[in-house]
Amino acid sequence: MKSRRVVAAALAAVTSLVLAACSGGSGDDGGPVTLKFQSLSDQPAAIAATNKIVDDWNKAHPDVHVEVVQAGWDGVYDKLITQFNAGSAPDIIHYEAAGVVPFARDGYLADLSPYLTEAKKADIPKGVLDSVTVDGQVIAQPTELQSYVVFANKSLLDKAGVAVPTGDTMTWDQLRDIAKATTRDGAYGLSWGLSSPTASMVALAPAFGGQYFEGTGTDAKISIGQGEMALPQLVDAMAHQDNSILPVTLTQSGSKALAPFYAGQTAMTIQGSFQAANIAKDAPAGFDWVVLPPLAGPAGPAQAANPQTLSVNRDSEHVEQAAQFIDFFTSTENLAALNEADALIPATTSARDALDTKLGAQNGWKEILASGQYLTSAPYLFVDKYAQWKDTVATPAYQKFLAQQIDANGLSKELSDGWDSINR
Repeated sequence: MKSRRVVAAALAAVTSLVLAACSGGSGDDGGPVTLKFQSLSDQPAAIAATNKIVDDWNKAHPDVHVEVVQAGWDGVYDKLITQFNAGSAPDIIHYEAAGVVPFARDGYLADLSPYLTEAKKADIPKGVLDSVTVDGQVIAQPTELQSYVVFANKSLLDKAGVAVPTGDTMTWDQLRDIAKATTRDGAYGLSWGLSSPTASMVALAPAFGGQYFEGTGTDAKISIGQGEMALPQLVDAMAHQDNSILPVTLTQSGSKALAPFYAGQTAMTIQGSFQAANIAKDAPAGFDWVVLPPLAGPAGPAQAANPQTLSVNRDSEHVEQAAQFIDFFTSTENLAALNEADALIPATTSARDALDTKLGAQNGWKEILASGQYLTSAPYLFVDKYAQWKDTVATPAYQKFLAQQIDANGLSKELSDGWDSINR
């Protein structure tokens, strides 16, 4: 494993701010062990579900007390850098696979493999387990997932004479045909918030055979070929040839693109699956919406997974107890309850099945949960400087392409040259 990175001098100035915040108790005085659990849950229902799991653990384990340290997603990566280098990182760390992999490579996270039973390993889909496996070590347990799904206004589909697709999956060609058929009477077939398009492009690329990167760490090389270009070119064709995508949404966030969907300006919208909870809450009274089957490309319905995760600080004085708490947290019952609260997809098959049994008859849940079986590991999770490439190269390049300021060749060149520039 790589040696730990040297701290930037600027971090020293803020070290004192976190020294006291997240240090776990030792239990050396014979009292209970105290584990600090830094949670990023930010929705009231998810916070309540997390606290209930912790309370249940504490009642059942009086000798190992877990204390929740409520944090937030904004700036968490930099905060963790500061905490690790100050020796004040929490025992149990809530984050996401893309974020924890660099910390694992730098030696900050414990290997959870010795504490992971064969039954639990078998319960985690291989692609999801691969997303938290670094150099043969399981450096986190996955908890929650999202996919990209198509929400549809059934009334507009009916008006256009389009039947709601049935079956396990639907193709992107079907989506394009439905979008064209429902672009009528002043309405568009689709709204898709692509102001920050890279996440969608990379996550959906596996359905077209796209991988984007080969290799890992600093040795990773970018690969922009047919599989990577298929989706942006499809979006371009739908937007500028079919004229079936509401143009303004290409410059909006996903949440902003919901407004024209609610207003009947678009028949469909592509969103993160978690938006089902917001649609159920915010859509106008009587709004008849459905979730269409998972999208499949020429290579199938796969989507890249970037699960939320729980890891253990390698320097914790109580690694074993922290790992036991994570095993408890990720039980079938607890993951089902947490993902119901967060409107996300459980990272284990048993929890996904339990949630399907409970909620499958409710609007959208069956299709969303079904999409979870197609989530797989993504090469970009293991690539150093991916985040820098995403923010400084890929996002502006995709934005220019969608605005027709560059063509497909220009997009491919900017993505490749930009990577080569920052990865020298």
